[in-house]
Amino acid sequence: MAGRIEDYALIGDMQTAALVCRDGTVDWLCLPRFDSHAVFAGLLGTEEHGFWRLGPAYAADAQPPTAARRTYRGDSLILESEWDTPRGTVRVTDFMPPRDGAPQLIRIVEGVTGRVPMRSALRMRFSYGRVVPWVHKYDGRTVGVAGPDSVWFDTTAETYGKSLTTYADFTVAPGDRIAFTISWQPSHREPPALPEPEQSLEATEEFWREWVENCTYHGPYREPVIRSLITLKALTYAPTGGIVAAPTTSLPEDIGGVRNWDYRYTWLRDAAITLSSLLRTGYREEARAWREWLLRAVAGDPENLQIMYGIAGERELGEAELDWLPGYEKSAPVRVGNGAAHQLQLDVYGEVTEALHLAHMTGLARNDYASLLQLKLIRYLEDHWDEPDEGIWEVRGPRRHFVHSKVMAWVAVDRTIKLIESGDADGPLERWRELRDDIHRDVCERGYDKERNTFTQSYGSKELDASLLLIPQMGFLPPDDKRVIGTIEAIQRELSTPDGFILRYPTEGEHEGVDGLPGDEGAFLACSFWMADDLAMIGRVDEARKLFEKLLALRNDLGLLAEEWDPVRERQVGNFPQAFSHVPLIDTALRLTASGAYGG
Repeated sequence: MAGRIEDYALIGDMQTAALVCRDGTVDWLCLPRFDSHAVFAGLLGTEEHGFWRLGPAYAADAQPPTAARRTYRGDSLILESEWDTPRGTVRVTDFMPPRDGAPQLIRIVEGVTGRVPMRSALRMRFSYGRVVPWVHKYDGRTVGVAGPDSVWFDTTAETYGKSLTTYADFTVAPGDRIAFTISWQPSHREPPALPEPEQSLEATEEFWREWVENCTYHGPYREPVIRSLITLKALTYAPTGGIVAAPTTSLPEDIGGVRNWDYRYTWLRDAAITLSSLLRTGYREEARAWREWLLRAVAGDPENLQIMYGIAGERELGEAELDWLPGYEKSAPVRVGNGAAHQLQLDVYGEVTEALHLAHMTGLARNDYASLLQLKLIRYLEDHWDEPDEGIWEVRGPRRHFVHSKVMAWVAVDRTIKLIESGDADGPLERWRELRDDIHRDVCERGYDKERNTFTQSYGSKELDASLLLIPQMGFLPPDDKRVIGTIEAIQRELSTPDGFILRYPTEGEHEGVDGLPGDEGAFLACSFWMADDLAMIGRVDEARKLFEKLLALRNDLGLLAEEWDPVRERQVGNFPQAFSHVPLIDTALRLTASGAYGG
């Protein structure tokens, strides 16, 4: 059985990523890209679906031992895990070097004390665990081949095959260092170059050290901010600048339920807010690369803006179910692709425009096509802002007039007006000022419940929605407006868990709710960070700080967050690690630092 979601560490090379459990098992790895078929899919099934375990040897009838300690080496994505055994202590260093050739996952075993028996067990399964490759020796190297893919396994340890698995049994003493590497290569090409593990380790450490030095944040929350920034960098597809929402698919929002989605794509919303955090912490190159990705992705067809694209800008992300995988803790179905790609979500226009506006305001070199795109998006909104849509949460129920969608349409128009007023674009200024006023008036009249003094999820509804917390953050209304304060307090009353974390919206258990799905879900971590932001904005800074630090305590031992927190099971749920959780962590840290509202 796979570990708890928070038991996993992330390693990656900015083109794909692996999840490594506390017991030294790689249970998830897609090659060669984030959205490629998995070579190790044990995370969503069993060991039969692929894994690579490397750790102290153990009895056949026992569970693999878990590391006593693990950490990232400094501010990097190099994982170090240590086991204390009756025979001594051993360290395993796992990393994926930034790619210069074939993608590699390198694992270096180092003896610390005593003499520790070790075992590597490698079970490659291509096509998400469905295909057993042909494993054989080639020029002294082990290679697994299936269809278009080949994975090469290199080590100085002696290996042998048994039960369709490649093993290595060996012992390490102090000072011993034994490396293991897998490299992916198209099966029709020549073998990849022999790995150079020690040189790659040195280069990987230098890469991360130099990258982190560019961070301009030096406040009291530097450790969680840096770890979140490294995570966001790891979720960036380096060749194109596209940013995946998470490197996994189908980790459940409701364990045992059907709320299982593929997040290995670039949501414009998630990527836009990621861009915001990167710009505010000094990372302009990543912001420039994402803007170029955006322009390529929507080139020639901005009127048909999708909410998400593939990491190279692909439009077709057809959704399918992998019925041979039982799912994480029997949470089925396992899905690949995402059918929400063609939904209408009007808020995306606001997020994209806000990101382009921030890039402009922070001095990113002007791009004329970016300004032209912004104008085209507003012309589309002129005709469509008053239509119902699926909203920020991608509901699979009926379309509604979601208040957050209208607010973000207002943001899109407002930021474009500012672009024109700055002299960097031309457009019908007076007409769009009237449009901005019309949207604002419509939201305040139709999306506000006077009796309860709160905005609602959609026009005419009684339900609340945590996305309403963004109203003051987007400048739609000032923080001291009574309607804003009333909305914040209503969400605290009606959408809070007993621990004070925030749900996205009401769900209906086994009955179909507003999102068109049965089942419940955990507290949405982004929404909980938004609440901390709002509390700080309305002057309740001590309360904001306490909530923020409670949220920090939910991170796993390596500082990583999934999408949600299950307050009943007290564990992380949803795809992992999740950009949409780490971005608001950074934003809240910046806000609290600016306000001086931090402990110590």
